[in-house]
Amino acid sequence: MAEVLLFHHAQGLTPGVRGFADELRAAGHIVHTPDLFGGRTFQSIEEGLAHIGEVGFDDMRERGARIADELPSALVYAGFSFGVLPAQKLAQTRPGARGALFFHSCLPISGEWAFGPWPDGVAVQIHGMENDPIFAGEADIDAAREIVAKVEDAELFLYPGDQHYFADSSLPSYDAGATALLTRRVLEFLDRV
Repeated sequence: MAEVLLFHHAQGLTPGVRGFADELRAAGHIVHTPDLFGGRTFQSIEEGLAHIGEVGFDDMRERGARIADELPSALVYAGFSFGVLPAQKLAQTRPGARGALFFHSCLPISGEWAFGPWPDGVAVQIHGMENDPIFAGEADIDAAREIVAKVEDAELFLYPGDQHYFADSSLPSYDAGATALLTRRVLEFLDRV
């Protein structure tokens, strides 16, 4: 059994994110799903990003770090898109991390925006769609490939399609087939970390 801290994406803690967490719980894992938006959800990524911009990206990321302070250190940090920011920061900087799961997004581990080198012994899986204009069209896929090249226990899984939030069952971008495969891979990961 693993204990997971799962951060939602820019549209908020949607029923689809909650449902994904429930699937992990049904498999015997403990999953924490903090609501960084205080109950607000948004109809589009753009609306969610505007809200994050008003509050401040750094402040939102730090909210996640403060939540982790109240939990055990031996966590798997997971995030959907925007939620990768706090998840990746914690996986790379908080001692005791057991693993990391990044969905639809990834940050570099070197350069100006990096949190530093990847810690030894922390496994990571990264999941995205091969033609997602955000994941594949921006620098996320390059960051994911850098992690896979430099980290001993790192996997990148690309799924056919062009949707960003393909694993959120409550959104029109949902892809049931890709999500079923992603979920199987995530459960296998959680069983071994």
